[in-house]
Amino acid sequence: MKREYHKWFSPSLGRDMELLIFGHAGYPAVVFPTSQGRFYEFEDRQMVSTVQDKLEHGHLQLYCVDSVDGESWYNRDVPPRWRIARQAQYGNYIMNEVVPLIRQMNQYSGIGTIGISFGGYHALNIALRHPDVFTGMLSMSGAFDPSHFLRGYYDDDCYFNIPTHYLPNIGDPWYLDRYRRNNYVLATGVHDQCWNENERMAQIFRAKNIPCRLDVWGDNTGHDWPWWQRMLQTYL
Repeated sequence: MKREYHKWFSPSLGRDMELLIFGHAGYPAVVFPTSQGRFYEFEDRQMVSTVQDKLEHGHLQLYCVDSVDGESWYNRDVPPRWRIARQAQYGNYIMNEVVPLIRQMNQYSGIGTIGISFGGYHALNIALRHPDVFTGMLSMSGAFDPSHFLRGYYDDDCYFNIPTHYLPNIGDPWYLDRYRRNNYVLATGVHDQCWNENERMAQIFRAKNIPCRLDVWGDNTGHDWPWWQRMLQTYL
């Protein structure tokens, strides 16, 4: 299985950023780590080996990016305005640096996003903000409303980075038409603390007539890696 390590100085974030690529061809997907996780988390947690067969046969290619959650949402040492500004810079990094790399290495027109727990927030947020680029999204045990990190602060950047806030108000056909063609999957479990957030997000999709698959796994499914490995095998 092809495995590549990339590192460069990110103009968007003003620091070095690292990522790992798995697979040589197939549907490309950007993988976001869990809260404050690193770009190697998906490999360390045996998520990559879970879909190794698809990667080796050229059906799938994973771009595992790093996070800056510790400098944005989870950074309690800076004001909320800085936190949301850092999140906006992270979005610019994905769109202006990671996506061009994918375009250079992969001929697929559509790109997917995958995220677990807080990574599910990133996967959904970037997919909804750019539905012409990201045509598929898989969230496992995602949490989608990080507004509690802002301690009451609010501005346009906050609004446009919280899916539960902006999606209900979108009426632009350009967005809605693309949303309705794309694929969105929310997976959670009966013992997952994010179950309610997934139900709420699915209700918003339904209210906008946007197809969205919500699966609530039984069999004592909780918020942990063994369940996410099974989910990944199921949906990919």
